[in-house]
Amino acid sequence: MEKIMFYEKWCNRLFKRVLVAMISLSILITSTFTIQGDEKAEMKCKSYVLMEASSKTVIKAENENEKLSPASITKIMTLILIFDAIHSGKIKLEDMVTTSAHAKSMGGSQVFLEEGEQQNVETLIKCIIIASGNDASVAMAEHISGSEEEFVKEMNKRAKNLGMKHTHFEDCCGLTDSDNHYTSAMDVAIMSRELIVKYPEIFKYSTIWMESFTHKTNKGESEFMLTNTNKLLKNNRYVKGLKTGSTSKAKYCVSTVAEKDGVELIAVVMAAPDYKARFVQSNSLINYGFSNCKVYKDNKKYQNKVNICGGEKDKVKVQNDTFSYVDTKGGKIDGIESKVALKDNINAPVRKGDIVGKIEYIMDKKKIGEVKIMAEETVDKADYGFTFLKLVKYMFQIT
Repeated sequence: MEKIMFYEKWCNRLFKRVLVAMISLSILITSTFTIQGDEKAEMKCKSYVLMEASSKTVIKAENENEKLSPASITKIMTLILIFDAIHSGKIKLEDMVTTSAHAKSMGGSQVFLEEGEQQNVETLIKCIIIASGNDASVAMAEHISGSEEEFVKEMNKRAKNLGMKHTHFEDCCGLTDSDNHYTSAMDVAIMSRELIVKYPEIFKYSTIWMESFTHKTNKGESEFMLTNTNKLLKNNRYVKGLKTGSTSKAKYCVSTVAEKDGVELIAVVMAAPDYKARFVQSNSLINYGFSNCKVYKDNKKYQNKVNICGGEKDKVKVQNDTFSYVDTKGGKIDGIESKVALKDNINAPVRKGDIVGKIEYIMDKKKIGEVKIMAEETVDKADYGFTFLKLVKYMFQIT
């Protein structure tokens, strides 16, 4: 009997190893197709957007506001809410998440979580971003909001706050075929930018090509291999992620982030006709962007305090946004000049966030943009008592 049990265990282990090897080989074979693309390539998808991330500049687009089914690129918003929860302190990467029966029941792309199985938050993030796990997405939604339904409400609120005017979500993973679950290529670019700019640690996960994790259930332990669904990672060295998606309704979609020489691009392709086309067309957009774009960035902060009248302080600390400009017409971005223009006679009270001036940017004698200079603190208006005390201190040189 012991010999038979040993033989069965040995066969099971051998079967698992062979299965993992076969899956890995098949993935390797399917990922080695040649992805080519240039600016002259015919775009066969229904809509696309090419955006420069730092400035939000749309370089190239077609049917960018058409409402389409997004499939699993829905999960970009799911990931935003997950990282919102992490950064607010609501959850931690090491927190354990328990899989519900509802989460386990998800079809489509999944990592085969069992009901009652526990995985930590970081593992489930990997399952979502690398393998597009629908079950992992629902498990995280329930962990953060109590139910998928409540989580989806937060997804729609977040989309509205980001100005995503052509988006409505009905689930957290994009598996639904509902006509009321839609977004646009422009809105996907907007939420992709929000994720990578606000939470750049996403690249720690989106650049992983292959990684395994261990299922731990009452049936025992088993290893599962995660393989990235974005094949551009293997075909374009500038690609850093981000998310693919496909269903019979949505066709083939992808939001791709790539960076070269300080230029960071977001290429969104929606409703491509087949698996390969979405990557070919995404690659074409990326190549076009790198060939035709030059980016100017000014991250400097205005250092001087700004004078105010009649306040409890004579000067107010200020802050300004960073400035980015994308040139696609061969302009001389090295010759861009900045000019500070402060408001005249700024009187107290001054509230934090009040605009007290601006920085204008000039190229070839033409204004190409500006950023606001804002008060970094509140300075109240000086009353008679404060003014008298200040005068006394001045007269007697009291510090």
